[in-house]
Amino acid sequence: MKEYGTNVQKLVSYIMTITDREQRTKYAYLLIELMRQVHPNMRDGQDYSNKLWDDLYIMSEFKLDVESPFPPPPIDAVGKRPKPVPYNTHNLKYKHYGRNVELLIEKAIATENEEEKLFTVSYICRLMKSMYISWNKEIVEEAVIYNQLAEMANGKLNAVLAIVKEEGVLEKAPRFHRQQTSVSTARTAFTRNPTANSRHPRSNQTDRNKDRNGNVGPRNYRAK
Repeated sequence: MKEYGTNVQKLVSYIMTITDREQRTKYAYLLIELMRQVHPNMRDGQDYSNKLWDDLYIMSEFKLDVESPFPPPPIDAVGKRPKPVPYNTHNLKYKHYGRNVELLIEKAIATENEEEKLFTVSYICRLMKSMYISWNKEIVEEAVIYNQLAEMANGKLNAVLAIVKEEGVLEKAPRFHRQQTSVSTARTAFTRNPTANSRHPRSNQTDRNKDRNGNVGPRNYRAK
């Protein structure tokens, strides 16, 4: 085996000439440690130790008789090509979107809450657009994304897609999302200053500019 070099192969040949089995086993363990030092970047574990002993048996052409912690590998396994790994593509219609997008579409179809379904479909549209641009390196029209999503959903999201098209989700945030943001912002402002006057800001400024007699004066007016 070329990865161990000629000297290791010569040592294997020498160990096979030793008649005493106990002495031969002792030298075999020493050779295994030497083989381990040849590849120090490999981790020390049971699988790696098993591989070293397999390599030792292979270099001895399966003629080495020692007390090893692992049995020798089968002769027919040497040089045998590994089995091909079956890659499952799930019969994707558009491979550049991947399986995760299809799972999101299935989740959107199964969602009963209309508001949550609308938000999920909006997110899927934005995700598909970013993936399309990353894959094809070109700008994509909105109609292409909507049509492909409708095709992948088998027409089960057409009603929601109609609302998404009207909202223009690929150009700006959906209206329902903007409304939620506005409510959240107002709630945060009220929490920070719950005693704030709800009247127009100018009315507050006018109250601050009144003198002791109730007359309105300049902003920097101070009654004497």
